[in-house]
Amino acid sequence: MAETTKYTLAVGRRKTATARVKLTPAAKTTVTVNGKSGEEYFNTKERRAIPLDPLRLDEVDGTFTIEAKVQGGGITAQAEAVRMGVARALTLAKDTLRKPLKAAGYLKRDPRAVERKKPGLRKARKRPQWSKR
Repeated sequence: MAETTKYTLAVGRRKTATARVKLTPAAKTTVTVNGKSGEEYFNTKERRAIPLDPLRLDEVDGTFTIEAKVQGGGITAQAEAVRMGVARALTLAKDTLRKPLKAAGYLKRDPRAVERKKPGLRKARKRPQWSKR
């Protein structure tokens, strides 16, 4: 009889980026984003570290395979969306992790987004130069 692997699904968002994350217990932690490895998709060291932040907490034990499908936004926003998805998946997998993940700020949706352009202005707030004469 085939043994089924248990996994957890969660969604993370940041600005206009959305990440659907599948978290599976594994022997070694690996990250796959849109079919590419995490090292290939997130090209800088800092961006590669962002999705793994929730796993670095002292209360989290074990290693996981992280598979994410990401769309929208930029690379950094996508990395932060994956981080939120991983944190949400961890809370679904183990209820006791909610408090430390929330204290670290990984479960809070960052509300900041680009402000819309207003009519009569050059950008959201930049006004045309005023001239006296």
